[in-house]
Amino acid sequence: MRQALESFTRALTLASLLLMAVFLSACKEETPSVLEEIKQQGVLKILTRNTPTTYYEGSEGPSGMEYELASLFADYLGVKLEISSNHDIKEIYQALEQGKAHIGAAGLEVSLDKIGDFFYAPQYMRVDPIVVYNRTNEKPAGLDNLVGSQIAVISGTESARLLRELQADYPKLSWKETADLEATDLIRMVQEGELDYAVVNSNELDINLAYYTRAREAFKLPRQHSLAWVMPKSRDHTLYQAVKAFFTDLEAKGELAQMRDRYYGHKEELNYVGVQLFLRHVRNRFPKYEKHFKDAAEKYELDWRLLAAVGYQESHWRPLAKSPTGVRGIMMLTLNTASDMGVTDRLDAKQSIYGGARYLSKLIRRIPERIQEPDRTWMALASYNVGFGHLEDARIITQHLKKDPDKWIDVRQHLPLLQKREWYKQTKYGFARGQEPVTYVQNIRQYYDILSWYDTRLQQLVQNRVVERPVDESVSFSIVPPVL
Repeated sequence: MRQALESFTRALTLASLLLMAVFLSACKEETPSVLEEIKQQGVLKILTRNTPTTYYEGSEGPSGMEYELASLFADYLGVKLEISSNHDIKEIYQALEQGKAHIGAAGLEVSLDKIGDFFYAPQYMRVDPIVVYNRTNEKPAGLDNLVGSQIAVISGTESARLLRELQADYPKLSWKETADLEATDLIRMVQEGELDYAVVNSNELDINLAYYTRAREAFKLPRQHSLAWVMPKSRDHTLYQAVKAFFTDLEAKGELAQMRDRYYGHKEELNYVGVQLFLRHVRNRFPKYEKHFKDAAEKYELDWRLLAAVGYQESHWRPLAKSPTGVRGIMMLTLNTASDMGVTDRLDAKQSIYGGARYLSKLIRRIPERIQEPDRTWMALASYNVGFGHLEDARIITQHLKKDPDKWIDVRQHLPLLQKREWYKQTKYGFARGQEPVTYVQNIRQYYDILSWYDTRLQQLVQNRVVERPVDESVSFSIVPPVL
């Protein structure tokens, strides 16, 4: 009897264990992967920073390269994008560890210190750490010249880590680290003399050069950084694999290069004097013609800031401007173009602006419909400068050289070939100063950016918002002392 009872007990225990194993296995199979969970919930949670290079509210809504990438990835997954932007770097990593978000898309550098705990997506940009100085002061040649100066860097960045490494060779070097400010703040502080130097990434300096014109690059620190999205190392790799596939696809299609060009491809053309002159004319000359630009842009469905930027590039907003070739007025129209656009007096500012708006609108419509924005507008601007026929010649050359004739980033590389006889002798319209439309478009893009920046801040003033965040005693700097 006892043996029978023990046998029954063992059988019952074994059965229970088998049932439990089956149950646990079933539960395990039913637990969705991280990617499946995101799709089931229908929401992708992204952490970012509120900066010009990542995410910000522009005059037409959310903007920034990280925002654009995140929006594309949410569409790629077929889910809604949820962005939280009021974070510093340390907070982003902590929130990811705690499972409060799926991805950090915040201009983050790949960190060797964190690579054991986080996944990094394929890098989407390489940047240089730059020492920024005020151009009204003597330009430092190297780290030796920075000893004893006020230097600042954003805490948690690879630039801060690099400075610690370099300190072994420059033991008297010291600096301040802060999580309360962003690169834009540091650049502004250098501009205003509140700091001697700042260390920021090259893309951060590029996007701010037009607004802080006394801040300039002194020299690069000796190591590039890779920018990438970051994810926590969770229970599976499904989200990481999806992000990896997404970036691989963007790179293969050339869309990532397009995006980099859109945000940074035109930043190097204007020099300090050119920007200062433009800002002076924005204050003193532009108000006389502002209403005409806005009204004409509305009539012809253009962005008034783009139209105004074209007018400035053409004539510096001078209604009596004249070129050696005979084009006249604010929008520098030829006699034939003026006649076609219904302009009877090219020196009349209003007529010229309306004629230029109508002509630009016509050129945009003339670009093949398959060409998407903003390439469509950049090509229309190039044809405003060099002529539609020469633009088509450059597109044919681009296609001949196995590049994409529908992408401005490719066409602009080949427009200068119209200056070389070996190429222009094969074209329908012949020789053209092909470098001019490249510079022309890049300058207009820069003027457009500055006007957009001013317009956004004017709107903020109207709404009684703070335009620039003041630096006060509440800002915490972590002082990094020299190694003794």
